[in-house]
Amino acid sequence: MCLCIYHCFLLSSDHPVKKSVMTVETKPSNVNDTNQEAEPDQLLDDEGSKNPPVKKASSCTGLKVFLAALSFSYFSKALSGTIMKSSITQIERRFDLTSSTAGLVDGSFEMGNLMVIAFVSYFGAKLHRPKVIAVGCFTMALGSFLSAMPHFFMGYYKYETTSHAAASANLTSSTNPCSLHQGVNDTVLEVSRSGCEKEPSSYMWICILLGNVLRGIGETPITPLGISYLDDFAKEENVPVYVACLHTIAMLGPMFGFLLGSLCARLYVDVGFVDPGSITITPQDSRWVGAWWLGFLIAGAASFLSAIPFCFLPKSLKKPGEANKDKTSRGLLESTGVVRNKLSPEKTKPRKWSVMLKDFCNSLKKVLGNRMYFTFLCCTLFYINGFIGFITYKPKYMEQQYGQSTSKSNFLIGVTSLPPVGLGIFLGGLIMKKRKMSIVAATKFSFTMSFLSYAISLLHFFVGCDNNMVAGMTVSYEGNPVLYHNNSLFSECNSHCKCASNAWDPVCGANGITYVSACLAGCEASVGHGKNTVFHNCRCLEINSSWTGNNTATLGQCPKSDDCSRKFIYYTVIQVIAGFCYALGATPSYVIMFRCVQPELKALALGLFTLSIRMLAGIPAPVYFGAAIDTTCLKWGSTSCGKRGACRFYDSNANRNVFLGLGAILRGPSYLIGIIFYILIKKHFKKQNSGPLENGQEDAAENKEENCKIKERLPGSSDAENESSI
Repeated sequence: MCLCIYHCFLLSSDHPVKKSVMTVETKPSNVNDTNQEAEPDQLLDDEGSKNPPVKKASSCTGLKVFLAALSFSYFSKALSGTIMKSSITQIERRFDLTSSTAGLVDGSFEMGNLMVIAFVSYFGAKLHRPKVIAVGCFTMALGSFLSAMPHFFMGYYKYETTSHAAASANLTSSTNPCSLHQGVNDTVLEVSRSGCEKEPSSYMWICILLGNVLRGIGETPITPLGISYLDDFAKEENVPVYVACLHTIAMLGPMFGFLLGSLCARLYVDVGFVDPGSITITPQDSRWVGAWWLGFLIAGAASFLSAIPFCFLPKSLKKPGEANKDKTSRGLLESTGVVRNKLSPEKTKPRKWSVMLKDFCNSLKKVLGNRMYFTFLCCTLFYINGFIGFITYKPKYMEQQYGQSTSKSNFLIGVTSLPPVGLGIFLGGLIMKKRKMSIVAATKFSFTMSFLSYAISLLHFFVGCDNNMVAGMTVSYEGNPVLYHNNSLFSECNSHCKCASNAWDPVCGANGITYVSACLAGCEASVGHGKNTVFHNCRCLEINSSWTGNNTATLGQCPKSDDCSRKFIYYTVIQVIAGFCYALGATPSYVIMFRCVQPELKALALGLFTLSIRMLAGIPAPVYFGAAIDTTCLKWGSTSCGKRGACRFYDSNANRNVFLGLGAILRGPSYLIGIIFYILIKKHFKKQNSGPLENGQEDAAENKEENCKIKERLPGSSDAENESSI
């Protein structure tokens, strides 16, 4: 039930004013004489015989164009958001950030939403909605371009490496990794400090943060204004199907986003400017940085193109079917003076901002005082906190837990995780329409699917991989498990070398153990250059009594075991099944919240809901998830200034327990609150359990009951006064 409402969509029904207008229209027709009745009827017949096919075709065409434009805007905003998610690891490494700081950059998108979401949801509906959406898309494009700008103002990426790597990059003769370190540490440190003073890119990541803020501002009007526009001018029974189709098309955005992120991560960050043969790291290395900036440029271009169609769409359309006849009838009756006196003041007299602000405050009190709405909000807050943290660091988790590269992680997410989610969303909307679910049935179905997904996802705890064997960190130089401590990096086997303890330039020994550097492995010779460098006579391999092979080592960490590869397959299968179950209940959950409030308050309810989610989940979740992940780091990198940079190596067991455990702890209480929400829903709508959710019978019954209560309180008032009091 409490699924990801993080991308909620507005599904508002007819405004109550329409119902009161139709009541006013029918009453005068009963008191007029025969001639007066015939004249409006004749006008209606004449009007209906003139151009009904042309008006209907125009309305349908405009609605189709708007639906197509809205779908592409959803695609572009999902593409931009996915590029940020898939590039967060690359940004972390490029700017030497901790995971918590990288989470702050990612959460800045929500900060942009917070600035304008509530007022856009409330006041935006009174403006030209397509043009407001167009402005938002242009702003998103500007934010994406700004996020890519730091790459063009920074120098080439200089990954952390030891002196022997630089020296042997262009040599084929044998060199001694140990001797290269003797007497050069002070010189290297001095050069590093002098370079730090002139380094202009220390805070360039702030540009990415500001660009993400702009992207958040631009994304704000798309959901509330787009869906409200669609709901106003489409048949009410078709809205759930349109929403399901819209979500399904929008799922292509994350899919292409992760695939694009995979391609960009495979390309070196300075592609086209650096000789690939001089690079000593591979995409599997924790120091590798891909072309993260390229994805932002492509996403910005897509957002710019999505804004163009909205510039040419009208402010309003004719609603097909009976709604058109109602509007035509009302307009003709107004022209004959039947309801002119009652409706013309609302049409001609502009509302003051003070009155609108007063109405806003009154509406705010009504929404927050709704027990069902408030319970649903609390339930979703817990769930979304765990969900956002999981989505933000999912590629990072796959990298460090299963030894996958950033490119492969993004590719697998786009290919295996997202299609089942898109299929589940579409089937959920179809099931909802075919079975004509009541709000109680939809709540039960959504709750069941969400809890099933949660139970299946707990299996992730049992398919994790053990730590890589890193000498002096997870195992001793003899191969026995040890607790991590800085002093354990040094051993008798590398005592003849003057090695740097803060360096991270791992090599894989022939015995399957990873060493922090060739120097710490005690290697005395090396041949080859670049990625093909091979180290010989590594003395630390000799002290392992179980090893009888050669004492060589190659660049990079040792790969994970075959057992870990099998567990990664299990992880993928579990993720696919859990994601599909999760998505089945998504479409019903989009509608549940809007049936908890009065029809005229749906837009404001969505704005407040999204505002709360952004403030209490979207911004803090990536930060504290990142901080929790930082506590599992075993080896930190170093910046050019000698300060702590990005994490190079994590404790796999601790990382799995912290990452998955934090998400499970946050999502668990949401189901307890969800039970309370279900009880409130069942109690409130017990008289309408058999009514379909999408035909608005619940709202009609509720409005009818409210009208009766008002009439009982005001027995002496006229019908017009009673309607105005509503």
